[in-house]
Amino acid sequence: MDQGTKTDLTIKLCAPRGFCAGVDRAIQIVELALKQYGAPVYVRHEIVHNRYVVDELRNKGAVFVEELDEIPDTDAPVIFSAHGVPKSVPAEARKRNLIFLDATCPLVSKVHREAELHFKRDKHIILVGHAGHPEVEGTMGQLPGGAITLVETTDDVAALEPVDPDNLAWITQTTLSVDDTQQIVDALKERFPSISGPHKDDICYATTNRQEAVKAVAGTVDALIVVGSPNSSNSQRLREVALRSGCDYAVLVQRASEIDWPKFENVRTLGLTAGASAPEIVVEEIIEAFRDHRNVSIDIIKTADETVVFNLPRELRSVAAA
Repeated sequence: MDQGTKTDLTIKLCAPRGFCAGVDRAIQIVELALKQYGAPVYVRHEIVHNRYVVDELRNKGAVFVEELDEIPDTDAPVIFSAHGVPKSVPAEARKRNLIFLDATCPLVSKVHREAELHFKRDKHIILVGHAGHPEVEGTMGQLPGGAITLVETTDDVAALEPVDPDNLAWITQTTLSVDDTQQIVDALKERFPSISGPHKDDICYATTNRQEAVKAVAGTVDALIVVGSPNSSNSQRLREVALRSGCDYAVLVQRASEIDWPKFENVRTLGLTAGASAPEIVVEEIIEAFRDHRNVSIDIIKTADETVVFNLPRELRSVAAA
């Protein structure tokens, strides 16, 4: 398309977007482990839910497995993903004398500690989350079977029949829709007025901030793109939030090559954000792809500042300092 036929497009770029502190830390752990130990470094499950990130780390020497039994007897370390793991996983690693590094997001670890505290107080725990998500499996795996009940909807809350309705506590997955979760929590509190909750919201700051930025933009644009992977919970929630907040067309894309260009022909204002596990380089790739088709101007819509940084595991701090 030559310059004369290009039409104007305003991209409203959401801020904050992209990597959160937990994702940044997890990726650093893999990269630093490769420096310290050399390749290969094994990673149980995708370190974060993003194909670009996983492919980049694989090219550097990371080997991704779903379970520890896929790892041969080795002196190479294994890294647990940012989503957290059941207690059985480090126990198995110790049994096999594997070196392991835990890249669990500290905000996920906080939920694990809450679950253990409620359990020690003899409370039955209700976990709000998505079945099958590795974070949910990791959280449920902190305690004996039957100690935690998963609910995904308000209908699930209505169907609950706890043994002791006056001795319950709730926790949540960290990457849920803030609004959906509030509805489920409200339903829990209505059914079980004495239920205990976390001292501080379990949904992480990054999930909340990215959803708020999308809400600020969604009603002012013709379409919105979320950069992220289909298996990324927080990225999927951003797309849903956009649709609910007044955007007629919101789509999740992993790379610029996935853009369905005819759908954007008549778009004059485009919202653009990225899930917490999506790298900024892909956001830039998508902006450049639109520049090939349109006369692009960028309008940054900033709704929050993020200054959170998490410490690296002690084993890697010397190589990080070097």
